Amino acid sequence: MRYFRMFTLYATIFTLLVLTGCGTAEQQQPVISETPKPIDPIARLVASMSLSEKIGQMILVGMDGTEIQPEISKLVKDNHVGGIILYSNNIASASQTIKLVNDLKQMNKDNGAKLPLLLSTDQEGGRVSRLPKQIKAFPASRTIGKTNDPQYAYQVGTALGEAVKAIGLNTDFAPVLDINTNPKNPVIGNRAFGTTAELVSSMGVQEMLGIQSEGVIPVVKHFPGHGDTSVDSHLGLPVVDHDLERLRSIEFVPFSSAIKEGAPMVMVAHILMNKLDPNTPASMSKKVIQDYLRGELKFGGVVITDDMTMGAVGKVKPIGPASVQAVQAGADIILVGHDPVQQQSVIDALTAAAQNGEISPSVLDASVYRIVKLKQSFKLSDQPTSSIDIAALNQHIQAALEK
Repeated sequence: MRYFRMFTLYATIFTLLVLTGCGTAEQQQPVISETPKPIDPIARLVASMSLSEKIGQMILVGMDGTEIQPEISKLVKDNHVGGIILYSNNIASASQTIKLVNDLKQMNKDNGAKLPLLLSTDQEGGRVSRLPKQIKAFPASRTIGKTNDPQYAYQVGTALGEAVKAIGLNTDFAPVLDINTNPKNPVIGNRAFGTTAELVSSMGVQEMLGIQSEGVIPVVKHFPGHGDTSVDSHLGLPVVDHDLERLRSIEFVPFSSAIKEGAPMVMVAHILMNKLDPNTPASMSKKVIQDYLRGELKFGGVVITDDMTMGAVGKVKPIGPASVQAVQAGADIILVGHDPVQQQSVIDALTAAAQNGEISPSVLDASVYRIVKLKQSFKLSDQPTSSIDIAALNQHIQAALEK
């Protein structure tokens, strides 16, 4: 009987051990919990944004006047636009520009915006100059290119960045990486550094890096290459007939070089590349943006369209559907430089397309993710800009421009 009771006791203990998971060597192995994956702060921020806030980040608009008008106030407060471009008619003097920029920053901040504004301009030098007249003028890119000195291009780029930053802006739509291979080109000309891929690459990339060294976002343009066109895309739709072999050996080269050097932002042109996509302008073409710019050239940054109010777009379709098609093709930001009615039309069209599934949530979030990453990587802020010493700034520019 005693042996029977001991056997029963041992059997009970063994059963309990098995039931509690401790009865075998295999079951006695310690449980190793997986280390939780770190939360991506950018993804978390994107997830916290409303549809209106996401669409707003994908819009960059122009404005009227030298001070805040009701139209731009509405776009910032109600539509949460993420960027503004200033043209010559917005810039009267350095002090006025700084006040305007600071007022825009404050309005964005007071609106509870999750992100600071992209505050931009076209400051190339030569005939495309937006800086206040008090600030020393910059030479055209062709003049810089004639030196064939990449270090000089870098110096000019740093001066450009310093001047743009001094008036409170954080983004410059420069440098131009088009190759001026067509002497009859009505829109590029001396805006290009030269007529060969090698010269434009070496000079343009260094100017880009110089601008970036000042904490200003450089935007290289106009992919896939506006150099061999005979129509001004502000007025009509240029057509380029070069095949892929030619594009890879000429037009793509400067953009490829810039991307390898970390270009953060690329502007896509309103030009019809017949051999790439005979039916759709580059700015709205999935083949051009996804297959070549993102695929072949491996660009992972922010893609922005050229101004959608330009004549080239109107020749194809209304601005609202055109903007939807551009986002579907891979554009992250739609530039709408003029006309509050057209700006609102783009916002409404993108919103409707996102709501009805024409633009998928994944496409929307991927674009906003890239925009947030860009703004954070350049440490953009809505903090006010201080007044500047024009004389000292001009001395710096003069020193940089001296060969």
